[in-house]
Amino acid sequence: MRQGGSFARQVLLVRVGRRSAAPVMDTPTLPEVDPRRIAEIEAIAPVSPAPVETTTPAPIPLLPGERTTARRIKFGLVQACTLSSLLLGMTAIMLAVSGQDPRLGAACLLACITFDGLDGALARKFGVASPFGVQMDSLGDMTSFGIAAPVVVYSALRSEVRPGVLIGVCALVAACAAIRLARFNVSPKDGRFFCGVPTTMAAAVLALSILLGLGLPGVVMAGGVALIAIAMVSSFPYAKLVKVFRLPPWLFILPLFGALLNPRMTFGLVVLAYLLSGPLLWAYQRRTARA
Repeated sequence: MRQGGSFARQVLLVRVGRRSAAPVMDTPTLPEVDPRRIAEIEAIAPVSPAPVETTTPAPIPLLPGERTTARRIKFGLVQACTLSSLLLGMTAIMLAVSGQDPRLGAACLLACITFDGLDGALARKFGVASPFGVQMDSLGDMTSFGIAAPVVVYSALRSEVRPGVLIGVCALVAACAAIRLARFNVSPKDGRFFCGVPTTMAAAVLALSILLGLGLPGVVMAGGVALIAIAMVSSFPYAKLVKVFRLPPWLFILPLFGALLNPRMTFGLVVLAYLLSGPLLWAYQRRTARA
């Protein structure tokens, strides 16, 4: 008991000593405490640390740079194009689930592609590109090209393909589109080639296939949709349209005549040639690197 009381007194003496910044002349001198006993005392009765002041982080502005009225109007116009693409994608979904003609949904997808290309071009021209705009564009692309496109495809092929197979193919398109968009956001940009088929081009191919009515068996169409989905997440380099349009003009004569004679077959061959160009270009680059 005597030893426990002595230990308790030492605890009180240490805590009182720490609270006193300067000794008081009228109080008796505190006895010295063994340093080994201090460690024991601190383990049993630790001293509370002083509260740390926390500061609230400042919000990040949606539009970096000078916030003039003109720049705000331009920024709003760009975001309006992005929202138009998203809303058209939602319209395509509503038309598909309500049993309307799938070609109406396909036409909405083509309009989505138009607004999607317009918002990026305007952002670069007006100088109002921002991280917020990048994220909005990515979310709009996922809605229009990752969700609306497979829903429209399901509406168009549900009477020709078994439900289980068609659901799997459409889910594959949605999953690959999400992976493709996420990878694009975190990957370094190449001014010459895409890494995999972009979601915009994949949605354009699907929409035009429905509008033209290729007349192929449902199983073949479902296989083509799966092939496009896999091409989106592949590592094959695909040329950007700007680079394609810089090819010699005589290369476009044959597809032009083919489109006049048989647009469906010509469209299918052009899409197949573009899908095969990725693996061929990849093999050529590897051979060149080894040489």
